[in-house]
Amino acid sequence: MPGTSEERAQKYLGLGHSEAENHAKTQLELYEKRVQQTSSVTNVISEFFKTNLIGFAWHYLRSRFGARHPYRAYPRNDDTGIYPLQSSVAAREEISIALLSDWASDTAESDAVANLVARHVPDYTVHMGDIYFVGTPREVEENFTAPYASWYYGASGSLALSGNHEMYSNGNAFFRHLLPAMYAQVGEVRKTQQAGFFCLENDYWRVIGIDTGYTSVGRPFLEILSPPDCHLRKEQVAWLRDVAKLGDPRDTRGVVFLSHHPYMSAFREEYVKPGEQLQKLMGDAQRPVIWFWGHDHRLVAYRFDRNGKGPQAYGRCIGHGGASGGGEAAGCRRAV
Repeated sequence: MPGTSEERAQKYLGLGHSEAENHAKTQLELYEKRVQQTSSVTNVISEFFKTNLIGFAWHYLRSRFGARHPYRAYPRNDDTGIYPLQSSVAAREEISIALLSDWASDTAESDAVANLVARHVPDYTVHMGDIYFVGTPREVEENFTAPYASWYYGASGSLALSGNHEMYSNGNAFFRHLLPAMYAQVGEVRKTQQAGFFCLENDYWRVIGIDTGYTSVGRPFLEILSPPDCHLRKEQVAWLRDVAKLGDPRDTRGVVFLSHHPYMSAFREEYVKPGEQLQKLMGDAQRPVIWFWGHDHRLVAYRFDRNGKGPQAYGRCIGHGGASGGGEAAGCRRAV
């Protein structure tokens, strides 16, 4: 793997959340590599303008004004996006699921987290969004699909949600390169993940991954007047209503929601719209849920609460799995 673990980790200190900042970081990395390969001041200066400034501007404008990858829902065939929970270990009576968010940074820290996950041999692994810096095909490869990538693929399934970083590249690498590598095992058949949302279920629980990433990045200037609200696209709402049947009053199983963006936050933006959409689908019944999310680079437990017109939820932010500086404890507002 290129570079030492210290060099790889250093790149991910002080990660930003804005698209422009992360595109700039990507181009700065390319520039620094070229500087190391030449001793000519003239070449260094020319490469700076060619690679660092012009290259950054090109990537930034292409992603900000380029076409977003078409949204993808489940085809109306034998794959509905609802998969039975099954154990990959014959002697195991319980199903184990490893949740990682903001993990894909290809650092020594992310490798350590992945190795820890592997030691527990979970049935399923779920990446809940943010491939650093900007969700490019190369970043997908380095974190997930290359022979040296440390992502642990569960024997029963490995699934992914998108975050805002994947959409900094218009979602192209997420849909074209990451989802084809993700899957859920149904008996002896391996089903490739077709869309950025899914449901894993048994007789007692439903684990529903929702896509808040696709609508998390807006268009230049317009997003100042109308900030992205991470709402669930109509295709996803229709799937939750008609296929997952989230509003069925006869279904009393426990519900666990997974998303990249926070339903509630004591620190940064919180996104109430997805919760309001989910509560509307669930109907008038005040059904408590468990909700895990990422995005905030902190490990936080929230008290049982609701946000806006959303559901009553036991909320948990699972922290930052890929770079140092995450995992801080919280102690204000809803956090406990």
